[in-house]
Amino acid sequence: MQEITTVLTPIDFSDNATKIIRSAAYVAGTFRAALHLVFVVQNFEDYSGFFVPPVSMPNLEEKLFESAQERMDAFLQENKSVLEGYDLGEVKSKVLAGDVGEEILNYADEISCNLIVMGTHGYKGLERIMFGSVADQVVKTACCPVLTINPYREECEGRGSK
Repeated sequence: MQEITTVLTPIDFSDNATKIIRSAAYVAGTFRAALHLVFVVQNFEDYSGFFVPPVSMPNLEEKLFESAQERMDAFLQENKSVLEGYDLGEVKSKVLAGDVGEEILNYADEISCNLIVMGTHGYKGLERIMFGSVADQVVKTACCPVLTINPYREECEGRGSK
């Protein structure tokens, strides 16, 4: 395994995102690596074949992208103290657009990522059947190691320690 200098962490702004970045910051800080946080705005093309009512706003995707960037900035500000508690090389953020799994993998290649740290829980139920698991796609096709974090692991504490 190569030296860890760049850690990539996809986030979704869910309640679990703070748990995931705390784990990612711990790992990145352990190696004094740069931490890159990324959010992917999903393309409407992913919904082809579904009934989608016509949208009158011609710049909807652009507005979604701008809104995601604002949310990323707010998320970083809200979690500033979490990130400052670790000896991180640097923290960068980026908002991308496209297929979530593909964009994570492309960005990982672009920044020469050494490790991806991501949550295991995103889509559930019917959405997972229709769109698949992003974590599963990344684990199976990434060119670097992937550490998955179960954000519900607190429920597991105490198991196996008899």
